[in-house]
Amino acid sequence: MSSITLTIDNKKVTAPEGQSILWAALDNDIYIPNLCAIRERTDPAASCRLCFVEVEGKPMPVTACTEPITEGMVVNTKGTESQSLARTALELLLASHPVDCGHCAANNSCELQKAAKHLGVKLNTKRYRKLLKELPIDDSSPIFIYDPNKCVLCGKCVWKCHELGIGAIGFAYRGFDRMVTSFAGQPIGQSNCNQCMECVSICPVGALVAKENT
Repeated sequence: MSSITLTIDNKKVTAPEGQSILWAALDNDIYIPNLCAIRERTDPAASCRLCFVEVEGKPMPVTACTEPITEGMVVNTKGTESQSLARTALELLLASHPVDCGHCAANNSCELQKAAKHLGVKLNTKRYRKLLKELPIDDSSPIFIYDPNKCVLCGKCVWKCHELGIGAIGFAYRGFDRMVTSFAGQPIGQSNCNQCMECVSICPVGALVAKENT
């Protein structure tokens, strides 16, 4: 596979042809906030809307996970318009996310924390009215806990579960009620989950965490 040369934030980098801006940047130590990106996925979800960047010659910001690189491309990850869009997307996520980092197992390894620091957004932002779901926590699995209140609907766990041929979890409902759940809403411990823990390892926040004795 041939390589492509492009410029990201005034830094000349090379990346494989066909790669997206996001992975070209991350592989060259240029951070772009993201929650839903999966390198192996051929059809990026672009659902978190955190990876907006500006590309020279394009009239509007684009999502870095869906935009393929081209020879000579010039990318700005810190443009005013793209940063504004990313901050708005993050603040909307935080408006329905219970911020209790000190008591969260993902504290200091959470992608929300990393994105907020990078974008200059306070985790307890007051820009939008707080609207929490207050759903029951599912601790029916013997080895992990699922807290749907902390889920950011990135879809990583659903994708991984289906890629492994298990399909124990999926999306249900629409709009604000959308959530990750098992078939018919039964507890995960009673589903066909094989306890492989892949969903836990891929979760970017504290929605899926291992139990202390695991």
